[in-house]
Amino acid sequence: MVIYQLPNGKIIRLTLEEYLDLTDEDIVYLVSIDFGESAQSPWTGSVLPYNTKGKDFENFEEDGDSNIRGDLPEDFDMGLDIPDVDFE
Repeated sequence: MVIYQLPNGKIIRLTLEEYLDLTDEDIVYLVSIDFGESAQSPWTGSVLPYNTKGKDFENFEEDGDSNIRGDLPEDFDMGLDIPDVDFE
């Protein structure tokens, strides 16, 4: 489900397929017939109230692993030719 705000400020709910098929003419038509509903809150349809920490994030914090890219070795070469410069 996609929440789309029309240029007149009203919102409409569309499926992903409807959103991808939406043309400029469709938007002009929807605005001209005053279609949609007014959003009473800027957080309408937000997922923030349902946000929970994932188990992977909790395990990462508990392990205290400082290597964010745990699957890469510390001496991993990204293919960049950066010279090792000593500024003494």
